Amino acid sequence: MPHDTPLISTIVGGLVLAFIFGALAHRLRMPPLVGYLIAGVLVGPHTPGYVADQSLAPELAEIGVILLMFGVGLHFSLKDLLSVRGIALPGAVVQIAFATLLGWGLGAFMGWPTGGSLVFGLALSVASTVVLLKALQERRLVETERGRIAVGWLIVEDLAMVLALVLIPAAASIGGSHGPVEPLSAGLNSLLGLDLGIGGMIAMTLVKVALFVALMLVFGRKLIPWTMHRIAHAGSRELFRLGVLAIALGVAFGAAKLFGVSLALGAFFAGMVLAESELSHRAAQESLPLRDAFAVLFFVSVGMLFDPNILIDRPLPILATVFIIVIGKSVAAFLIVLAFRKPPGTALTISASLGQIGEFSFILAALGVELGLLPEEGRDLILAGAIISIILNPLLFFLCDLMRPLLEGARREETVADPASAADAGAVQEQKPPEDDDVRPSALTGHAILIGYGRVGRIVGQNLKSSGTPFLVIEDSDKRIGELKAHGIEAFMGNAVARETLDLASLSTARSLAIAIPNAFEACRIAEQARSVNPSILIVARAHSDAEVDELKQYGADTVIMGEREIALGMVDRLAQVHHESVSYEDRREPDTIIPTGTAPPERE
Repeated sequence: MPHDTPLISTIVGGLVLAFIFGALAHRLRMPPLVGYLIAGVLVGPHTPGYVADQSLAPELAEIGVILLMFGVGLHFSLKDLLSVRGIALPGAVVQIAFATLLGWGLGAFMGWPTGGSLVFGLALSVASTVVLLKALQERRLVETERGRIAVGWLIVEDLAMVLALVLIPAAASIGGSHGPVEPLSAGLNSLLGLDLGIGGMIAMTLVKVALFVALMLVFGRKLIPWTMHRIAHAGSRELFRLGVLAIALGVAFGAAKLFGVSLALGAFFAGMVLAESELSHRAAQESLPLRDAFAVLFFVSVGMLFDPNILIDRPLPILATVFIIVIGKSVAAFLIVLAFRKPPGTALTISASLGQIGEFSFILAALGVELGLLPEEGRDLILAGAIISIILNPLLFFLCDLMRPLLEGARREETVADPASAADAGAVQEQKPPEDDDVRPSALTGHAILIGYGRVGRIVGQNLKSSGTPFLVIEDSDKRIGELKAHGIEAFMGNAVARETLDLASLSTARSLAIAIPNAFEACRIAEQARSVNPSILIVARAHSDAEVDELKQYGADTVIMGEREIALGMVDRLAQVHHESVSYEDRREPDTIIPTGTAPPERE
């Protein structure tokens, strides 16, 4: 067996150190990704000690980007993408142009050539896929209007960067540099002697991207769901999980090699096509563990590229770079979204989401250095700006949350001060429901609070409604929120882990709390907060194992229903009706679980 195992050592070193420093960062109330970046710096070539393989780490990280974009596609339908094209397309284009202009100005000020300054500006204009999606997922915003706009904006940026990766080598070749060119154009040039030029390369790239999208929408929409259904009917969970990974990675790789589309974009379309299947939820669950693990390796690989010495050698250029990324881009995105008459909360979310850079920036920087356009100092500034902006991104979200009430209050005052605006606003509110930004605490008392309206929560909610019990729902999907409000059920959008969301549900005056979400970790945090606010409230939760049952009770749950046990009891009850005239059942493990007893076992649904 070979003793030189760079792949294993890179994965082990990256994940172990990421866990240690991620846990330390979490303990210090900082985002865990800060710890992941520090772990990358420690295993990089610019610090003493162990050095991980710098060629393997970025490739492992790319797998995380593929799986992450595939997961987003599973929750993002084509209809959602088209619904935000009116703001995402022009907004992303204007924001890219503005940030590129700022970066070009900084590069020109430092004496770089025009080509290098433009590459530098482009690298500062595109947000990180991993950071943006992770921030939206943590705040349960992916399926909201704000989340759809942010993801649509990101897709437009990715398409723009795909085009830039074709144009940069072409421009470099005209300027006398040598580098890779668009392969199909090069093939036509060698076979037929046709020199397509920059215009031909752009047209060829757009044709290939359009061909890929058309194939996915025409054939992929039928082939991918059909394949997954066939695998699911085979009854093997291992094959299903393998099929999910094969489709995500295979489509992404094929899109990159055959059509010149980015790996992330190819995976996104694969997930979006599979989202039309009823197996999309299961596919998302199966890919989640690998998605999280490889996303961690992405942050570690970014940290490996960073040279801490640049913080001492070039502090002012770093500050200027970070200013362009965090302030310049964010302000531009904020003003663009407001120009489209979106609420301030939506504008703040989009601006905070885009206030960082990531993987495409590193690709552009490496290409610029390879072609001789961008000096190595520019690459170091891009890496420093990326790491600092990623670290500052949670703080940017926090500041936006503080600014949101102030901006919304000012907006209301302007509406009241202008009678015509007030009349127009009243007419608009009569035509459509209020935005998710305009929420007020519930007026209910003695009510039940239902957390989650999925398969379990839907049944609980229907029974509460049929029994006349006053209740409200906290849900993180705007589709389900719309469905609930259409049926006259009070609902709040958000993550119930956040204290402000629970306060909107009038937790202090509620009689009961039903936690119907499957995530036991979040359920424990919800139960703990609910018990501290309302010590007398009845808390009912769900679990999938005995360990989760014990943990939920430790954090304040009164009754915990374990799904597998209840299914088994239902089967036993039904069998007892056939095989026994009378029987008594008792669950010795869980005294708090409601169990049928007596001489006549009751019917179960």
